[in-house]
Amino acid sequence: MRCIYFFSLFSVVLAFEKDMTFTVQAGKQDCFYQQVLPDQVIDIEYQVIDSSHGELDISFQLADPVGRVIVADYKKAENTHRHTSALNGDFRFCFDNTFSTFSTKTVFFDLMIDTEDNSNKDYDDDEKEMELGNAAESYMMSVRDISTSVSRVRDAVGAARRLQEALSAHEARDRNLAEDMCARVLRWSIIQVGVMLVIGITQVIFVRSLFEDKGSGYKKFMPKFVSQ
Repeated sequence: MRCIYFFSLFSVVLAFEKDMTFTVQAGKQDCFYQQVLPDQVIDIEYQVIDSSHGELDISFQLADPVGRVIVADYKKAENTHRHTSALNGDFRFCFDNTFSTFSTKTVFFDLMIDTEDNSNKDYDDDEKEMELGNAAESYMMSVRDISTSVSRVRDAVGAARRLQEALSAHEARDRNLAEDMCARVLRWSIIQVGVMLVIGITQVIFVRSLFEDKGSGYKKFMPKFVSQ
């Protein structure tokens, strides 16, 4: 009985989850594949956190094993999608940056694949129970109740972790934007200071030339003719 209980408990906890940060080169498209079973739920969230030039945007496609496009986003900074699979096979997740000529994009995405409802698992025997303790004290607890509680805890912890990852991605994007803005301000400040120095030196030279004796050089080289 205990073996059956622990097996049921761990079967509830198991789920696939993957998060990744990668770079999509300008004019390129990167695709990922993941096997999904029927009636499993695909949850994917993506966000562009950095760009070498231009806007923070990317195109996204989700396609089923037969090649049918289920979700298509064009030039989005971030988005979240949820889809219940009806087929068994490899689903394709593509991030398209072909519309960019020079801009390289850094993308973060989180993928989670789980059953549609862990709390409604069909057990062979609804009356399965585990007895804890000895003959003096016994405590009966249903496997279904434990499984439901574990599922709720697992879902809550997973949601909290995904939220933290999303906040980290937002923080990375904001930091990259701030660093890029700081670099632009510093670059233009240096250029403006250089232009001001050149203009100031030019003005000084021009003003000094107004007070110089234009004939002094001529008298220096031809003193005799000038004296006569």
